[in-house]
Amino acid sequence: MLLNQFLFLAAILFCTGVYGVLARRNGVMVLMSVELMLNAVNINLVAFGAYRHDITGQVFALFVIAIAAAEVGVGLALVLMLYRNRRSIDVDDVDLMKG
Repeated sequence: MLLNQFLFLAAILFCTGVYGVLARRNGVMVLMSVELMLNAVNINLVAFGAYRHDITGQVFALFVIAIAAAEVGVGLALVLMLYRNRRSIDVDDVDLMKG
């Protein structure tokens, strides 16, 4: 497969993730969209690493996966606290939790 095919796949995944973050109001769906964008970045890193015959793309992809796991843990904890307080996971309700 050619490099541009991987880049096209990553661009489609990233655009789908951006649309999900901007259009969705459900907290879990927003987190899933962020994960989709991070996976698109991973595809780019691995594709460029393979294109240049270098392993650094795969190493950076592992770091991104580790950071994504931490982000999911914190994000799900926030969504859980939002559900406990408001009985809804709608991200529009977050501004009601001020002060």
